Formats: sequence, structure tokens, C-alpha cells
Amino acid sequence: MGTIKYKPTSPGRRAMDGADFSAITRSSPEKSLTTYKHSKAGHNNYGRITSRHRGGGHKRLFRLIDFKRDKVGVPARVAQIEYDPNRSARIALLHYADGEKRYILAPREIKVGDELMAAAHAEIRPGNCLPLKAIPQGTQVHNIELKVGRGGQMVRAAGGSAQLMALEGGYALVRLPSGELRKVREECRATIGDLSNPDHENMSIGKAGRNRWKGIRPQSRGVVMNPVDHPMGGGEGKTSGGRHPTTPWGKPTKGYRTRHNKRTDNLIVKRRKK
Repeated sequence: MGTIKYKPTSPGRRAMDGADFSAITRSSPEKSLTTYKHSKAGHNNYGRITSRHRGGGHKRLFRLIDFKRDKVGVPARVAQIEYDPNRSARIALLHYADGEKRYILAPREIKVGDELMAAAHAEIRPGNCLPLKAIPQGTQVHNIELKVGRGGQMVRAAGGSAQLMALEGGYALVRLPSGELRKVREECRATIGDLSNPDHENMSIGKAGRNRWKGIRPQSRGVVMNPVDHPMGGGEGKTSGGRHPTTPWGKPTKGYRTRHNKRTDNLIVKRRKK
């Protein structure tokens, strides 16, 4: 897997990088594991905009991903490696021994024909899912649960992996991709290995239209607005704002901490920021 450079047939193509789909083995999804994804364009159930600069974009089918990996002890074979427009990592189609099919996030090292399993006694190899207490220290993992049985919530983006540092007092100490050290219950599950498509972060979009395909609309800087529209707007001539960066509603941004979950503060051993 990697990125490919295009021939400079246009100004947009000149700076554009594309994904190398050499690892993809199937172009259409498994129909029984898809559902429609209706675009909300950043609006909530009241019709109010909660995420700005959203709208348009290409139609997508949503692939139903098995984050729980709760078919314990049933062996599965990797049938296909597929592209998913809803996430940065690739996905793998598993055919279980009892006939069921499921999608999982594809680790970097797996290939078609590999045998995978979710069980406490499973082999330590990429794609197998085990409780953290059954995984050797120092192992790279992804798709980590925060609550037992809820399904993986951490480390799900392309190329991501966390490292299991220690096991003590009923908790596992995990170093996340951000550098944060966090405690997680040792009964929570995680999947072995790094996630696929690690070159996703090196992609150059190349042109504005490519963001429109994703459903991302243009945004205006606050300093070019009028004072009625933004706290950083106005001024004679070009200004740089004259204050620390804020949102349109006056809240500090660019470094301002917004975490207020005191209930789990004691589980964070070392924060990603000093």
C-alpha cells in the first residue's frame, strides 16, 4: 500500500496524490452488510447546524463493521480486502465457519485466505481479537474497547496502533497514538496489529473539488469577516485579528482544552499535552 502521483495533466492533478489500491481485492461491497447512509449535511434532529461547512458530496453505502468481535471461538477466513468510503482504513470481509459474514477493520499484514479468530486463547497474530489481559506486553493493538462488551472505540484510523505497556491491578496501561498513557480494564478486548493504509496521512488533496466530493464545503477565515459576524473580524486594512484565535461565538481555539470528563480523569496516567 502507498500513494501514487498523477501526471500533471491539469493544475489540480499536478499536486494531487491518489491511493494505491493494489491491496484491494474486490470493488463492490457485500450487499447483505450495507445500508443507506442519508446525508444530514451537518444538521441535528432539530434541523439546526451543529457541524459547519458540510453538505453535498458523493452518495455512499454504509458498511456495517463488526467492532465488537463477539463471535468468540468461531474461526473465520479472510475472503476479501475492500475499500470503505466512510473511513480511512481498509476493511476485510470475513467468512465464518458457521456461514456468517462480517466486516472488520483490516490490519496491515493480513491477506486473503488468512484464518482469524476472536478468543482469549487465540494466537497472537494480526487480526485476532483477545482480551487485553491475554496479550503480551509490548504488543501493538488497535480497535480497543473502553467498556467491556461495547465494542472497539479507540485506535480505528488508518495506520494507527497503540502499545500495551503493562498489566496491573485489573487494568491495562496502553500508550495511544497521540502519546497519551491511559488505563483500560484488562477484560476489554483489542485486535492485534497495526491498521491498514498507513500512507493515508501523506495524501495531498490537490484541488478544492476533491473536498467537495467528500461533502466538505468552503470556509471563510474569521479575520476577513465583519465584526458582526466574527470576533476577529473588522479593522482598517488587513489585520491578523488582534487577539488569540476564537470561534465565531468567542470561545478560544487552537490549543484550548475542551475536555470536562472528570469521571475518567483518574484513568489518564499521562496526557498527550503537557
